[in-house]
Amino acid sequence: MKAMHPPTPYDVTQDIAGIKTFFVNVFFIGEPGVGNPWVLVDAGLPGYAGQIRKKAEQLFGIGTKPRAIVLTHGHIDHVGSLATLLSDWPVPVYAHSLELPYLQGKASYPPPDPAIGGGLFSYISWLYPIGPTNFGNRIRPVPVNGQIPELPDWQIIHTPGHSPGHVSLFRPNDRTLLAGDAFITTNQNSGISVAIQRKEFHGPPAYFTCDWVAAEKSVRLLTELQPQAVGAGHGVSVRGLELKLGLNFLQQHFKERSIPSQGRYVKQPAETDEHGIVTMPSPSSYYVPRKISLVAIAGLVLFWLWPYFKSS
Repeated sequence: MKAMHPPTPYDVTQDIAGIKTFFVNVFFIGEPGVGNPWVLVDAGLPGYAGQIRKKAEQLFGIGTKPRAIVLTHGHIDHVGSLATLLSDWPVPVYAHSLELPYLQGKASYPPPDPAIGGGLFSYISWLYPIGPTNFGNRIRPVPVNGQIPELPDWQIIHTPGHSPGHVSLFRPNDRTLLAGDAFITTNQNSGISVAIQRKEFHGPPAYFTCDWVAAEKSVRLLTELQPQAVGAGHGVSVRGLELKLGLNFLQQHFKERSIPSQGRYVKQPAETDEHGIVTMPSPSSYYVPRKISLVAIAGLVLFWLWPYFKSS
């Protein structure tokens, strides 16, 4: 008997469901039905383990657990609930070998660049944790051939730029793509775009992208696959002609649409290897973004507390 669930804007195909954890997406690969096998892609923000488990049980039955978890990369918005999930799900977790330093407690990620991108999420990015997180030997490297036994029909493709070991998942038989943050379908730099989930194709979130040359090559590689359906790390899922036109436009206009005119990693990328950071370009000043973000946060706190002030 199949588990029934209403379609959402984050579902990609009949056998790939998606949910949004505040502003980042998590995907469930598997035909819905009690007891059916499935694989989780990414683990969302901290505090969303319960929501992820609830969705899994709606799709696959009470007490279900995935065969494996695949991480597109290890930024906090994609691994935030992983530790909690692993306490109930003793399953293998896969990530690219170049992500392992940041997931096994050996190195922190290149820091964000809040001075680029514009918008609320850029301005507050200096507050985001950059690790290291340590999941130890629970994290396995994706094999060199890009295939894992739990997903025999899928190819795991190295798509660096946003992070050194970023990967995307591609199923050739129906050209379905889970892009992670290699490209996204909303302007993640903008708080307004994120809030209303405005559909538009962009390169990876600018404030955390540490190699723009690699990011552009990754978008070109994914465009050449000619995907028919895509689920991205940020934004709604897109299919068919709309996907083809949007992705081709992004690939052709990547520089002017996605790469900032200036910023820490624009002229020189962060150089990394299997141990972590090798060299870093000099930091940009983010005095203004930091001031803007602090004012915005203060405004949000005041807005939240205002009813209490009025009633006192």
